[in-house]
Amino acid sequence: MSTLLRQFKKWNKVGIFALLGLVLSWVVSCSTSNVSTQTQQPGNSNQPLEFWTMQLQPEFTDYFQKLIGTFEAENPGIKINWVDVPWSAMESKILTSVAAKTAPDVVNLNPDFASQLATRNAWLDLDTKVPADVLSTYLPNIWKASTLNGKSFGIPWYLTTRLTIYNNDLLQQAGISKPPANYTELAQAAKQIKDKTGKYALFTTFVPEDSAEVLESMVQMGVNLVDDQGKAAFNTPQGKAAFAYWVNLYKDGLLPREALTQGHRHAVEMYQSGETAMLASGGEFLKTIAKNAPAIAKVSAVAPQITGDTGKKNVAVMNLIIPRDTEQPDNALKFALFVTNNQNQLSFAKAANVLPSTVQALSDSYFKDASNTDSLVKARVISAGELPQAEVLVPAMKNVNVLQKAVYENLQAAMLGEKTVDQAIADAAQEWDNRA
Repeated sequence: MSTLLRQFKKWNKVGIFALLGLVLSWVVSCSTSNVSTQTQQPGNSNQPLEFWTMQLQPEFTDYFQKLIGTFEAENPGIKINWVDVPWSAMESKILTSVAAKTAPDVVNLNPDFASQLATRNAWLDLDTKVPADVLSTYLPNIWKASTLNGKSFGIPWYLTTRLTIYNNDLLQQAGISKPPANYTELAQAAKQIKDKTGKYALFTTFVPEDSAEVLESMVQMGVNLVDDQGKAAFNTPQGKAAFAYWVNLYKDGLLPREALTQGHRHAVEMYQSGETAMLASGGEFLKTIAKNAPAIAKVSAVAPQITGDTGKKNVAVMNLIIPRDTEQPDNALKFALFVTNNQNQLSFAKAANVLPSTVQALSDSYFKDASNTDSLVKARVISAGELPQAEVLVPAMKNVNVLQKAVYENLQAAMLGEKTVDQAIADAAQEWDNRA
């Protein structure tokens, strides 16, 4: 499902953080102290709640019209004005609206981007608003993804986990009976696949503004990215081993050269063209592959995502955020909790082929039918099975883009022989610690 999948990819960080630099300075100048002491007015029943989603029309128009109609019927006096924003425009619209104090009452964002404004106290503090019995209905590891400095700023909504989609024909040609489960096995498989078929095992991007997959792999390998004081914590034996892992794969010719210049989209293109044996992505991409490359789809299967010694699994989260300046905080919270309750999470997960973030919805038999041989069903069951142990591997933090840039650029330098691994990781740590 391309409209939802795009939302789980990184927004164009050049645009996002250029805007952040301009807009957040405006937010700061608006006096944080005034915001934090502002007396919030009770909801005006004549003023609709404004609810922003990301590019869910027209595919889910009927779903949300029915959902909103049910909520309004159950809550006389509360009206919802639903605004669907193109995914490419969301970052600029929400940044400017927050700065101008014209933000929607409820908005759909991901934790990575929302955390950039959470550092500026832009969102409602949910810890004082959400009752403990309601909070306990959400998967604890997923709720944690939308916390920063011990404060909760987002209500979990829909999720995806990463899977390994693999070309069974290529693996068989390479003499591999099953896809690798961890990075050690991946390195072995990469050499075997290249030697026997001339193809690559997979494509991973090292473009600083693109996917955080390499940062996530470091966490899976046992690397702590930052310490409790926010200082670099990755210049360690584990960090050096993670740097060396990717550097050696590249130098040994087991990663495509364009890994340094092309983003995650190229991974899909290479898999669909039969140039790679595996694709690390959501199971929903099986539909895309079936449409664009039916011959590859016929020989494709799914397996759990590749991980490291920690066994940690990735999850991508979409949540609902309530701006601190809303004039109807109680009504906004009521609606956000309604959209994300067990019943509505389950119905949306089925409609959109995603995963729910509540314990009860995830326990539904829809996510447990392992007897079905259909690849999409298998993908859903595997993804759901990973979810209780999955987490957002790169935690919400201020300036995470700076961290990724420092790591990726120094990895590239080591891959190109411009630096040793030791020098590259030391330089990356220093760049992060010296950030403005």
